[in-house]
Amino acid sequence: MADNAYHFVDRWRVQADVKEVADILEDALALPRWWGSVYFDVKEVEPGVKHGIGKLISLRAGGWLPYTLRINFRTVESNYPNGFAMDATGDLEGHGVWTFEQDGEFVNVTYDWTIKANKPIIEKLSFLLKPIFRSNHNWTMRRGEESLRLELLRRRAKSEGESASIPMPPLPSLVVRVLGLDR
Repeated sequence: MADNAYHFVDRWRVQADVKEVADILEDALALPRWWGSVYFDVKEVEPGVKHGIGKLISLRAGGWLPYTLRINFRTVESNYPNGFAMDATGDLEGHGVWTFEQDGEFVNVTYDWTIKANKPIIEKLSFLLKPIFRSNHNWTMRRGEESLRLELLRRRAKSEGESASIPMPPLPSLVVRVLGLDR
C-alpha cells in the first residue's frame, strides 16, 4: 500500500431501525447540523435521482488536526435502506461503502473506506505521520457514532422540551475552533 493510501473499516452499533439510520446518513446536507464536529460545510452540486444515485456533494471537513479537507462525494450505488456507496475526489480520492444491517432492535453500521490522500500535507507526510492521520480519522468516526446516537434521540423526541433536553452534538476540536477552520 502506498504511503498516502489508507483503508478504514469502522463499525458502529446503534439502537435504531435500519431505515432511520439510512435516512440520516443519506441526507448529506444535514451533516453540519448533527455531525458538526467533522462536517463544516456541505453543498449539493448535482441532485441525483431516488436515494441519491448520481448525487454530487461538495464538502469541507476536519478532525482534531489543524487542517481541513475539501472532498466531493458522488453516490454511485444505493441499496436503500441497507446502505450506499460513494466515490470521492479532491483532498481524498477513493471509494466508501456504508452498510446498515438490522440486528433485533439495533443496527450494525459499517463504513468501508479506501482512499489515497491528495492533500499535500497528508500526501507528503504520510510516510512519517500515518499513525497520527489514522488517529484523526478514528476521532472523527467516534464523533460520528456519538452524534448519530444523539440525532436518533432528537428525531424521536415527542416534544420541543424533550428535544431540548438531549445534549447538543460534539463541537469541532478546540484546535480547529481556535484556528477558525470550521468557518
